[in-house]
Amino acid sequence: MPPFSFPPPFVSRVPCAASAVVLLRIKSSAFAWVLPRKAARGGTRMASYTPKNILITGAAGFIASHVANRLVRNYPDYKVVVLDKLDYCSNLKNLHPSLCSPNFKFVKGDIASADLVHFLLLTESIDTIMHFAAQTHVDNSFGNSFEFTKNNIYGTHVLLEACKVTGQVRRFIHVSTDEVYGETDEDAVVGNHEASQLLPTNPYSATKAGAEMLVMAYGRSYGLPVITTRGNNVYGPNQFPEKLIPKFILLAMRGLQLPIHGDGSNVRSYLYCEDVAEAFEVVLHRGEVGHVYNIGTKKERRVIDVAKDICGLFNLDPDSVIKFVDNRPFNDQRYFLDDQKLKNLGWSERTTWEEGLRKTMEWYTSNPGWWGDVSGALVPHPRMLMMPGIERHLDASEATKDMASHFTNNSSQKRMVVPAPRNAAASQKPPLKFLIYGRTGWIGGLLGKICTKQGIPFEYGKGRLEERSQLILDIQSVKPTHVFNAAGVTGRPNVDWCESHKTETIRTNVVGTLTLADVCREHGLLMMNYATGCIFEYDDAHPEGSGIGFKEEDKPNFTGSYYSKTKAMVEELLREYDNVCTLRVRMPISSDLSNPRNFITKISRYNKVVNIPNSMTILDELLPISIEMAKRNCRGIWNFTNPGVVSHNEILEMYKKYIDPSFKWANFTLEEQAKVIVAPRSNNEMDASKLKKEFPELCSIKESLIKYVFEPNRKVPHGGETK
Repeated sequence: MPPFSFPPPFVSRVPCAASAVVLLRIKSSAFAWVLPRKAARGGTRMASYTPKNILITGAAGFIASHVANRLVRNYPDYKVVVLDKLDYCSNLKNLHPSLCSPNFKFVKGDIASADLVHFLLLTESIDTIMHFAAQTHVDNSFGNSFEFTKNNIYGTHVLLEACKVTGQVRRFIHVSTDEVYGETDEDAVVGNHEASQLLPTNPYSATKAGAEMLVMAYGRSYGLPVITTRGNNVYGPNQFPEKLIPKFILLAMRGLQLPIHGDGSNVRSYLYCEDVAEAFEVVLHRGEVGHVYNIGTKKERRVIDVAKDICGLFNLDPDSVIKFVDNRPFNDQRYFLDDQKLKNLGWSERTTWEEGLRKTMEWYTSNPGWWGDVSGALVPHPRMLMMPGIERHLDASEATKDMASHFTNNSSQKRMVVPAPRNAAASQKPPLKFLIYGRTGWIGGLLGKICTKQGIPFEYGKGRLEERSQLILDIQSVKPTHVFNAAGVTGRPNVDWCESHKTETIRTNVVGTLTLADVCREHGLLMMNYATGCIFEYDDAHPEGSGIGFKEEDKPNFTGSYYSKTKAMVEELLREYDNVCTLRVRMPISSDLSNPRNFITKISRYNKVVNIPNSMTILDELLPISIEMAKRNCRGIWNFTNPGVVSHNEILEMYKKYIDPSFKWANFTLEEQAKVIVAPRSNNEMDASKLKKEFPELCSIKESLIKYVFEPNRKVPHGGETK
């Protein structure tokens, strides 16, 4: 990938102290970095900075080595000086791509050495520091927390003081962690943003938060040009195998079992190392002084699922390979970041989980001896001594013996779960089990098939929605973790039926849905409710073709059909239920082109169609997402459509291109359509940005149509399309 192209650096004429950062205090007692007053008045929205001589601390370690190699490779005019004491988790081989480059220099030393740091800043004319050096393994912090204080707090203090004394550094980028925010609520939909409160829960994250306080203080008191980053978990080549993913890969390579702390339900977000290196490249050149940037991803995974994915790469049986061991003294359930601020600078995640995990596995299988003897790191709870200059710290035979003893003693148990003492209830979550209403319906039937494919136990509800006692009996019998409501009256064969069957429509769409929501709330259950987006129509604020879609908070404006009236009514009432996730489906489409309920099947059988752009829902893509939303405990109202709009004619053109080159159709106007239908139809565009933010991989409507519907059903050979 070619390097970024950045404008010349901005040089301030005011003294450094005059640009001191401003501290913003909010109700949560958190803090946020904001622009220096001078810069803010200048109106510059995106910084532009070009370094000359960069000092990267800890760059023989994992993340920093990828950053150093990237900068050396992409910017030959920059001089990159690396300072690393070559601790147990560092390896000079990580810097092999840069060792022979003329713009690279390696210095072995400790950031805690004030004389050495001061000497380097002066003799190398350092104008930029990227401070990665730190002790980072949480397990180690429980066993030797003082070493974390020395490295992470005192070492950072030494660097800051040297910058203050020399007065020549124009950027100090401090690398922190998402763990300073503490544990994120399991049902949180919005991640921690840069102004969120810092609530560290283990010695490691506490020292990183302490270092951040020093960085903030030096920025405010002395005007140091500081920037802080807080990142999610990172994985990829070169990582020392005390961390989860390389540890599991090496254990799988050796045919050993994979130890999981607690029950494996803890959720983490993982970024591939090269994507993170690019993020630091962006922060270096575009980051604004005094600001904090989250480096994160919305793609979360439970630890147990990571282990299963690695088992899949090695064709191993998870049930026989995965073993559950004692939890940490405290193990945060979830970290979740809002990374929009960094995205606004132009960064985005590029590597999919599947691609990144495959690359990582291939690297470790090709470099099995990269770290030498790492048996001491592969035990369930490693306690490395963290002494510089000593490559490995546990006797290999003792470590292997300890590991073998642990698994041998528990071989009689298929699953041994030892929960954390402080959070016993949370670590013993029941497995998923879904209760689905709408067995004979299209969406309800598809949900059952998806659950079967994913191995999720489920049962269809037997009770009628409007009969409260029957619903209670279903829940008591099935004991579900989540309830899915795909039942409802849409009309037979279409919504015109509802105009002459209003009582039946109210009974199911309003009374039944509200009763189920109320029963679920009484039993502490989340209800996933498949609703409709056919409660809006284009208006002056949302004109056709404008790209301005209706948002989740907008009030319904379409009352043309009785069906839509009942759906709008129940949606408004459901706002009072905090246990409901309402999914606004529109003009559903699936890959089953023989299904008469499929929107494509319908319009391909009509003699005439209108031609109006609409938001639509590709069920093949979105129904699995609804299951993931249930796992994430998403709540509230969601526009459940693919981003963008597509018109009737555009769909039929695709149908002609992929399915039937001889297909023909005719259009007619809305006025002409009104003469052959009983109730008007809704036409609108839904704003799917909320869903897209939660699931960045979500395809646009036209991309999804091709990927999930037309390509799988293609009957016209490639190159045989008619134009």
